[in-house]
Amino acid sequence: MRERTKKLRGSKTHGYGGKKKHRGKGSKGGRGRAGKHKHIKLHWGRRGFVRHGIRREKKIINVEDLNLIESDEINLTEMGFDKLLGSGKVKRAIKVIVKEATPKAIEKIEEAGGEVIVG
Repeated sequence: MRERTKKLRGSKTHGYGGKKKHRGKGSKGGRGRAGKHKHIKLHWGRRGFVRHGIRREKKIINVEDLNLIESDEINLTEMGFDKLLGSGKVKRAIKVIVKEATPKAIEKIEEAGGEVIVG
């Protein structure tokens, strides 16, 4: 089968109607999205994610930071902390009241002679 160009030799417009129709990108609607209508969808499919409900960051404190508080009984819940983590060392026996605590934090405080009340 002959190529389209060879087939149309001798034809003035090569099947594009008027002489000016096939000169530039104008007849094809420009390059990329140029000249397209605004209501055309810019992307297809899903993007991102939907977060259902409110996600609250937990306020944490390390065992080492308890050394800075001079009291022997520390209520971390009243101070605004949610969780006690086990980083660092405890220098004295402390009674700590907190919502959550890691097993390592509980172990370190009990080794120093203190106690942790979780709840």
